[in-house]
Amino acid sequence: MSDIPRRTASRTAKLASLPLGVAGRAAAGWGRRLAGGDRDQISAQMMAKSAEQLFAVLGELKGGAMKFGQALSIFEAAVPEELAGPYREALTRLQSAAPPMPPADVHRMLAEQFGRNWRSRFQDFDEEPAAAASIGQVHRGVWRDGREVAVKVQYPGAEEALRSDLRQLSRMSRLLQPLAPGMDIKPLITELQERMVEELDYRDEADNQRAFAAEYDGDPEIRVPKVVASAPRAMVSEWVTGRRLSDVIRAGTQEERDHAGARLAGFHYSAPYRLHLLHSDPHPGNFQVLDDGRLLVVDFGAVARLPEGLPPPLTVMTKFALENRPADLLQLLRDEGFVRPGTELTAEEALAYLAPFTEPLHTESFHFTRAWLQRQAERVGDLRRPEFDTGRALNLPPQYLLVHRVTLGTLGVLCQLEADVPLRGIVGRWQPELFAAT
Repeated sequence: MSDIPRRTASRTAKLASLPLGVAGRAAAGWGRRLAGGDRDQISAQMMAKSAEQLFAVLGELKGGAMKFGQALSIFEAAVPEELAGPYREALTRLQSAAPPMPPADVHRMLAEQFGRNWRSRFQDFDEEPAAAASIGQVHRGVWRDGREVAVKVQYPGAEEALRSDLRQLSRMSRLLQPLAPGMDIKPLITELQERMVEELDYRDEADNQRAFAAEYDGDPEIRVPKVVASAPRAMVSEWVTGRRLSDVIRAGTQEERDHAGARLAGFHYSAPYRLHLLHSDPHPGNFQVLDDGRLLVVDFGAVARLPEGLPPPLTVMTKFALENRPADLLQLLRDEGFVRPGTELTAEEALAYLAPFTEPLHTESFHFTRAWLQRQAERVGDLRRPEFDTGRALNLPPQYLLVHRVTLGTLGVLCQLEADVPLRGIVGRWQPELFAAT
């Protein structure tokens, strides 16, 4: 009999321990403050323990909990500096670390997906996982034709775990909100719920990866591994490895940061126009820098299908903001459903609210920094600021949510890199209408 219900109940209990643990530490901290303890030292200790518990629970659970942690890791650069230290390490570890599943489970899954004689497809198969992610882990092997391959195997019960985790995390959204200042956590969880079904069938991921690999085959800047074989719960692709982007973020030179940032921005803005798809999981764990300078991109379980490239209304809005045309911008925002019914919003308020997101396009090169992103997060997240009222008047229609999140996520990674990026030229190559005279 399946033990999935028992495991699901255990997962729910572990997730529920997060708010209880934070509350307990807060109460203890207040007690020590009353007894004369140093406020800053006590707060730092509380945050460090909360960060470690966050990683321990989300990393152990994998599934939707870890996927949510990976999504949060993109916005690490926006977390205020006094919180960033403890959470930065915990969230970064969530990008590529999770406890492995037992070898017996791996063998069973591969037999279910590729048949009882699955080993005959390989010259060699490494029992130890090379990497672990939210719904599966990766093993290194040698295919029967001698090619080195990466074998991605889904965790048993992944679908039940995803649904259970995301339901529980949705209930905890207010507690987790400080980890993504300026962005509403609940819609992020809702979007992950809506898209997780796509990621559960590795055949869809394989089709996506084949499309990207074909388009970028021979590209001087981007490398996508080719797919060798696929099944609903397992996938085999070329083994390609380089320097993790998280390592460049942690210890790269400025030149290495700038190079990686330019490649990442180029990939993000080119894909919608080159193949009408957008890689929708931009956390650093999905990128590496190869020895030849190309950016290696993996994990195509979540993509956005964009038949017209980036949605034209978003391009026109950006153009109006760049050209300082507040009246035209406000009218377009109303026409496209970006302004909530019954709310007041002036043209100047709309322009001021959107201006920071167009700032990197005003100069030939822009230096992305954590401090810059933190200032933008404070503008939209501070209840005392007038921009917060503007934010409440604005709405993000569902058809734009994914593009908005992925673009913000990419921007967040550029800020983690602290990269100097010629974004105007990169964007202008694929969206020349943005800078054309009107």
